[in-house]
Amino acid sequence: MDVSDILAAQEAKQKAITVEKDIPLEVDAGFLTVTDLNPIDVESYTENLEDYLLTTARDGVQTLIASLFSLPVTSTEDGPVAHLPPPTTLLPRAKPLPKPKPLTKWEQFAKAKGISHRKKDKKEWDEEKQGWVDRWGWKGANKEKEVQWLTEVPKNADVDFNPSAEARKERKERIAKNEKKHQQNLARAQEAGSAATRDNGAAPRGSDTQRKRDIDRTLATTRISTASMGKFDKKLEGEKKMKGIKRKFEPAEVSSSKEKSQNMEILSKLDRDPSSKMAKSGGDAVLNVRKAVRFASQGRGSAALARQSAGGRGKTAGGRGKPRGKR
Repeated sequence: MDVSDILAAQEAKQKAITVEKDIPLEVDAGFLTVTDLNPIDVESYTENLEDYLLTTARDGVQTLIASLFSLPVTSTEDGPVAHLPPPTTLLPRAKPLPKPKPLTKWEQFAKAKGISHRKKDKKEWDEEKQGWVDRWGWKGANKEKEVQWLTEVPKNADVDFNPSAEARKERKERIAKNEKKHQQNLARAQEAGSAATRDNGAAPRGSDTQRKRDIDRTLATTRISTASMGKFDKKLEGEKKMKGIKRKFEPAEVSSSKEKSQNMEILSKLDRDPSSKMAKSGGDAVLNVRKAVRFASQGRGSAALARQSAGGRGKTAGGRGKPRGKR
Protein backbone atom coordinates (compact mmCIF):
# COMPACT_ATOMS: atom_id res chain seq x y z
CA MET A 1 0.00 0.00 0.00
CA ASP A 2 1.47 3.36 -1.06
CA VAL A 3 0.99 5.99 1.65
CA SER A 4 3.39 8.58 0.29
CA ASP A 5 0.55 10.87 -0.78
CA ILE A 6 -0.97 10.76 2.70
CA LEU A 7 2.40 11.57 4.33
CA ALA A 8 3.00 14.42 1.90
CA ALA A 9 -0.40 15.91 2.70
CA GLN A 10 0.31 15.60 6.43
CA GLU A 11 3.65 17.33 6.06
CA ALA A 12 2.00 20.12 4.12
CA LYS A 13 -0.37 20.71 7.03
CA GLN A 14 2.45 20.79 9.57
CA LYS A 15 4.71 23.43 8.08
CA ALA A 16 8.21 24.00 9.36
CA ILE A 17 8.61 26.43 12.24
CA THR A 18 11.45 28.21 10.46
CA VAL A 19 10.42 30.93 8.01
CA GLU A 20 12.81 31.57 5.14
CA LYS A 21 12.33 34.64 2.97
CA ASP A 22 14.50 36.70 0.67
CA ILE A 23 14.50 39.59 3.16
CA PRO A 24 14.51 38.38 6.80
CA LEU A 25 11.60 39.54 8.90
CA GLU A 26 12.31 42.27 11.45
CA VAL A 27 11.08 41.23 14.90
CA ASP A 28 10.60 43.66 17.79
CA ALA A 29 9.74 41.47 20.77
CA GLY A 30 9.36 44.54 23.03
CA PHE A 31 6.36 45.74 20.99
CA LEU A 32 5.34 42.22 19.86
CA THR A 33 5.51 43.33 16.24
CA VAL A 34 6.91 41.83 13.04
CA THR A 35 7.76 43.87 9.94
CA ASP A 36 7.81 42.18 6.53
CA LEU A 37 9.74 44.21 3.94
CA ASN A 38 9.48 41.63 1.17
CA PRO A 39 7.80 42.81 -2.04
CA ILE A 40 4.31 41.50 -2.81
CA ASP A 41 4.07 38.49 -5.10
CA VAL A 42 1.68 39.88 -7.70
CA GLU A 43 0.83 36.49 -9.18
CA SER A 44 -0.14 34.91 -5.85
CA TYR A 45 -1.85 38.09 -4.72
CA THR A 46 -4.01 38.21 -7.83
CA GLU A 47 -4.74 34.47 -8.01
CA ASN A 48 -5.99 33.98 -4.45
CA LEU A 49 -5.93 37.02 -2.16
CA GLU A 50 -7.25 35.22 0.94
CA ASP A 51 -4.62 32.45 0.84
CA TYR A 52 -1.84 34.96 0.23
CA LEU A 53 -2.84 37.06 3.24
CA LEU A 54 -3.18 33.99 5.47
CA THR A 55 0.26 32.74 4.44
CA THR A 56 1.90 36.10 5.06
CA ALA A 57 0.22 36.43 8.47
CA ARG A 58 1.16 32.89 9.39
CA ASP A 59 4.85 33.50 8.61
CA GLY A 60 4.88 36.67 10.72
CA VAL A 61 3.18 35.07 13.72
CA GLN A 62 5.42 32.00 13.50
CA THR A 63 8.53 34.17 13.51
CA LEU A 64 7.24 36.18 16.51
CA ILE A 65 6.39 33.06 18.52
CA ALA A 66 9.81 31.55 17.76
CA SER A 67 11.50 34.72 19.04
CA LEU A 68 9.36 34.68 22.21
CA PHE A 69 10.33 31.08 22.98
CA SER A 70 14.01 32.07 22.77
CA LEU A 71 13.64 34.67 25.56
CA PRO A 72 14.72 33.94 29.16
CA VAL A 73 11.94 32.39 31.22
CA THR A 74 11.15 32.70 34.94
CA SER A 75 8.99 30.19 36.81
CA THR A 76 6.08 31.67 38.77
CA GLU A 77 2.93 30.39 40.47
CA ASP A 78 0.99 31.03 37.28
CA GLY A 79 3.54 29.21 35.14
CA PRO A 80 6.61 30.21 33.11
CA VAL A 81 6.85 33.90 32.30
CA ALA A 82 9.07 35.37 29.60
CA HIS A 83 10.70 38.77 30.08
CA LEU A 84 10.31 40.99 27.05
CA PRO A 85 13.37 42.98 25.99
CA PRO A 86 13.21 46.77 25.61
CA PRO A 87 11.65 47.87 22.29
CA THR A 88 13.95 48.66 19.39
CA THR A 89 11.45 50.42 17.11
CA LEU A 90 11.44 54.21 17.39
CA LEU A 91 7.88 55.48 17.44
CA PRO A 92 7.00 59.12 16.68
CA ARG A 93 5.88 61.41 19.48
CA ALA A 94 2.17 61.88 20.02
CA LYS A 95 2.71 65.61 20.53
CA PRO A 96 5.39 68.01 19.29
CA LEU A 97 8.43 68.81 21.38
CA PRO A 98 7.79 71.52 23.97
CA LYS A 99 9.18 74.91 23.07
CA PRO A 100 12.05 76.16 25.24
CA LYS A 101 10.80 78.28 28.10
CA PRO A 102 11.97 81.92 27.80
CA LEU A 103 14.45 83.03 30.44
CA THR A 104 13.36 85.39 33.18
CA LYS A 105 15.16 88.66 33.83
CA TRP A 106 17.16 87.15 36.69
CA GLU A 107 18.04 84.05 34.65
CA GLN A 108 19.31 86.24 31.82
CA PHE A 109 21.42 88.24 34.28
CA ALA A 110 22.76 85.07 35.94
CA LYS A 111 23.63 83.57 32.56
CA ALA A 112 25.48 86.71 31.50
CA LYS A 113 27.41 86.90 34.80
CA GLY A 114 28.01 83.15 35.03
CA ILE A 115 26.09 82.76 38.29
CA SER A 116 25.05 79.17 38.97
CA HIS A 117 21.51 78.72 40.21
CA ARG A 118 21.07 76.53 43.26
CA LYS A 119 17.52 75.48 44.01
CA LYS A 120 16.55 75.74 47.65
CA ASP A 121 15.20 72.73 49.46
CA LYS A 122 11.58 72.72 50.60
CA LYS A 123 12.64 71.94 54.18
CA GLU A 124 15.30 73.37 56.46
CA TRP A 125 16.77 72.30 59.80
CA ASP A 126 15.40 73.94 62.93
CA GLU A 127 17.90 74.04 65.79
CA GLU A 128 15.29 74.66 68.48
CA LYS A 129 12.93 71.89 67.40
CA GLN A 130 15.80 69.64 66.29
CA GLY A 131 13.94 68.60 63.19
CA TRP A 132 13.14 69.47 59.61
CA VAL A 133 10.46 72.09 59.08
CA ASP A 134 8.89 73.50 55.92
CA ARG A 135 10.58 76.55 54.52
CA TRP A 136 7.26 78.06 53.29
CA GLY A 137 3.56 77.44 53.74
CA TRP A 138 1.57 76.62 56.85
CA LYS A 139 3.83 76.64 59.93
CA GLY A 140 6.69 77.56 57.61
CA ALA A 141 9.99 78.96 58.74
CA ASN A 142 9.23 82.22 56.91
CA LYS A 143 6.55 82.92 59.56
CA GLU A 144 8.89 82.53 62.50
CA LYS A 145 8.90 86.22 63.43
CA GLU A 146 5.09 86.30 63.37
CA VAL A 147 4.61 83.58 65.97
CA GLN A 148 7.65 83.92 68.25
CA TRP A 149 6.82 84.83 71.86
CA LEU A 150 9.67 87.34 72.32
CA THR A 151 10.58 90.00 69.76
CA GLU A 152 13.14 92.79 69.93
CA VAL A 153 11.52 96.21 69.49
CA PRO A 154 13.54 98.98 67.78
CA LYS A 155 14.30 102.09 69.82
CA ASN A 156 12.55 104.43 67.40
CA ALA A 157 9.39 102.31 67.27
CA ASP A 158 5.98 103.80 67.96
CA VAL A 159 4.03 103.10 71.11
CA ASP A 160 1.49 100.94 69.28
CA PHE A 161 4.18 98.99 67.39
CA ASN A 162 3.13 95.37 66.79
CA PRO A 163 6.10 93.15 65.82
CA SER A 164 3.88 90.26 64.66
CA ALA A 165 1.75 92.49 62.43
CA GLU A 166 4.85 94.23 61.05
CA ALA A 167 6.48 90.89 60.18
CA ARG A 168 3.29 89.73 58.49
CA LYS A 169 3.11 92.99 56.51
CA GLU A 170 6.70 92.57 55.31
CA ARG A 171 5.97 88.98 54.25
CA LYS A 172 2.88 90.04 52.30
CA GLU A 173 4.90 92.79 50.59
CA ARG A 174 7.51 90.25 49.53
CA ILE A 175 4.78 88.00 48.12
CA ALA A 176 3.25 90.91 46.18
CA LYS A 177 6.68 91.91 44.85
CA ASN A 178 7.39 88.37 43.67
CA GLU A 179 3.98 88.15 42.02
CA LYS A 180 4.61 91.44 40.22
CA LYS A 181 7.95 90.13 38.92
CA HIS A 182 6.23 86.92 37.84
CA GLN A 183 3.64 88.86 35.83
CA GLN A 184 6.40 90.95 34.24
CA ASN A 185 8.24 87.79 33.21
CA LEU A 186 5.05 86.41 31.66
CA ALA A 187 4.46 89.63 29.74
CA ARG A 188 8.08 89.65 28.57
CA ALA A 189 7.81 86.03 27.43
CA GLN A 190 4.56 86.78 25.57
CA GLU A 191 6.21 89.72 23.80
CA ALA A 192 9.13 87.51 22.80
CA GLY A 193 6.74 84.85 21.45
CA SER A 194 4.77 87.52 19.60
CA ALA A 195 7.91 88.83 17.98
CA ALA A 196 8.97 85.33 16.91
CA THR A 197 5.54 84.61 15.48
CA ARG A 198 5.46 87.98 13.74
CA ASP A 199 8.72 87.09 12.01
CA ASN A 200 7.08 83.92 10.70
CA GLY A 201 4.18 85.94 9.29
CA ALA A 202 1.43 84.67 11.62
CA ALA A 203 -0.59 86.58 14.19
CA PRO A 204 0.16 85.47 17.76
CA ARG A 205 -2.67 84.60 20.09
CA GLY A 206 -3.61 87.52 22.33
CA SER A 207 -2.04 90.13 20.02
CA ASP A 208 -3.80 93.17 18.59
CA THR A 209 -4.16 91.46 15.22
CA GLN A 210 -5.80 88.42 16.76
CA ARG A 211 -8.17 90.56 18.83
CA LYS A 212 -9.11 92.53 15.74
CA ARG A 213 -9.91 89.32 13.89
CA ASP A 214 -12.09 88.15 16.78
CA ILE A 215 -14.00 91.44 16.76
CA ASP A 216 -14.52 91.24 13.00
CA ARG A 217 -15.78 87.68 13.34
CA THR A 218 -18.24 88.68 16.06
CA LEU A 219 -19.43 91.66 14.01
CA ALA A 220 -20.01 89.43 10.98
CA THR A 221 -22.05 87.05 13.12
CA THR A 222 -24.28 89.85 14.40
CA ARG A 223 -24.81 91.15 10.88
CA ILE A 224 -26.28 87.99 9.49
CA SER A 225 -28.62 87.67 12.49
CA THR A 226 -31.01 90.26 11.02
CA ALA A 227 -33.53 89.60 8.26
CA SER A 228 -31.84 92.07 5.93
CA MET A 229 -28.40 90.51 6.55
CA GLY A 230 -27.18 93.84 7.95
CA LYS A 231 -28.12 95.83 4.85
CA PHE A 232 -30.01 98.52 6.81
CA ASP A 233 -27.82 98.48 9.91
CA LYS A 234 -25.69 101.47 10.81
CA LYS A 235 -22.15 101.20 9.48
CA LEU A 236 -19.17 101.78 11.70
CA GLU A 237 -16.40 104.13 10.70
CA GLY A 238 -13.94 102.30 8.47
CA GLU A 239 -16.11 99.17 8.34
CA LYS A 240 -15.61 97.07 5.25
CA LYS A 241 -18.39 95.63 3.16
CA MET A 242 -19.09 91.99 3.86
CA LYS A 243 -18.63 89.64 0.97
CA GLY A 244 -20.63 86.56 0.17
CA ILE A 245 -23.64 87.43 2.35
CA LYS A 246 -26.81 87.71 0.29
CA ARG A 247 -30.44 87.19 1.11
CA LYS A 248 -32.25 84.71 -1.06
CA PHE A 249 -35.50 86.02 -2.58
CA GLU A 250 -38.07 83.91 -4.34
CA PRO A 251 -38.62 84.78 -8.03
CA ALA A 252 -41.61 87.00 -8.82
CA GLU A 253 -42.79 84.68 -11.61
CA VAL A 254 -43.20 81.01 -10.78
CA SER A 255 -44.84 78.09 -12.51
CA SER A 256 -48.52 77.33 -12.00
CA SER A 257 -47.79 74.06 -10.24
CA LYS A 258 -45.49 75.70 -7.72
CA GLU A 259 -47.96 78.52 -7.10
CA LYS A 260 -50.70 75.97 -6.58
CA SER A 261 -48.59 74.04 -4.05
CA GLN A 262 -47.82 77.25 -2.14
CA ASN A 263 -51.50 78.20 -1.96
CA MET A 264 -52.49 74.71 -0.87
CA GLU A 265 -49.89 74.86 1.88
CA ILE A 266 -51.41 78.12 3.16
CA LEU A 267 -54.92 76.62 3.09
CA SER A 268 -53.75 73.53 4.96
CA LYS A 269 -52.35 75.76 7.72
CA LEU A 270 -55.65 77.64 7.97
CA ASP A 271 -57.66 74.42 8.09
CA ARG A 272 -55.36 72.82 10.69
CA ASP A 273 -56.78 71.41 13.94
CA PRO A 274 -56.14 73.32 17.18
CA SER A 275 -52.82 72.56 18.76
CA SER A 276 -52.40 70.12 21.59
CA LYS A 277 -51.55 72.96 23.93
CA MET A 278 -54.92 74.62 23.34
CA ALA A 279 -56.67 71.29 23.77
CA LYS A 280 -54.93 70.71 27.13
CA SER A 281 -55.80 74.21 28.35
CA GLY A 282 -59.44 73.22 28.76
CA GLY A 283 -61.16 74.98 25.86
CA ASP A 284 -62.05 74.67 22.24
CA ALA A 285 -60.34 76.30 19.29
CA VAL A 286 -62.39 79.52 19.65
CA LEU A 287 -62.47 80.21 23.41
CA ASN A 288 -59.99 79.43 26.13
CA VAL A 289 -62.33 78.60 29.02
CA ARG A 290 -59.65 78.57 31.67
CA LYS A 291 -58.44 82.02 30.72
CA ALA A 292 -62.04 83.34 30.59
CA VAL A 293 -62.81 81.98 34.08
CA ARG A 294 -59.62 83.52 35.45
CA PHE A 295 -60.54 86.88 33.96
CA ALA A 296 -64.17 86.81 35.17
CA SER A 297 -63.25 85.75 38.71
CA GLN A 298 -60.32 88.19 38.85
CA GLY A 299 -57.89 85.39 39.51
CA ARG A 300 -59.86 83.76 42.37
CA GLY A 301 -60.80 80.64 40.41
CA SER A 302 -63.92 78.87 39.21
CA ALA A 303 -65.10 77.92 42.73
CA ALA A 304 -65.18 81.56 43.82
CA LEU A 305 -67.02 82.50 40.64
CA ALA A 306 -69.65 79.81 41.31
CA ARG A 307 -70.17 81.00 44.90
CA GLN A 308 -70.50 84.59 43.69
CA SER A 309 -73.10 83.67 41.08
CA ALA A 310 -75.06 81.58 43.62
CA GLY A 311 -75.00 84.40 46.17
CA GLY A 312 -76.19 86.93 43.56
CA ARG A 313 -79.22 84.79 42.78
CA GLY A 314 -80.20 84.63 46.47
CA LYS A 315 -80.09 88.40 47.13
CA THR A 316 -83.12 90.70 47.07
CA ALA A 317 -83.30 94.01 45.31
CA GLY A 318 -83.81 96.10 48.47
CA GLY A 319 -82.32 93.89 51.11
CA ARG A 320 -78.71 94.01 49.86
CA GLY A 321 -77.33 90.75 51.02
CA LYS A 322 -80.29 89.35 52.99
CA PRO A 323 -81.62 86.12 51.52
CA ARG A 324 -85.26 85.80 50.64
CA GLY A 325 -87.50 84.05 53.13
CA LYS A 326 -90.92 83.91 54.73
CA ARG A 327 -91.77 86.54 57.29
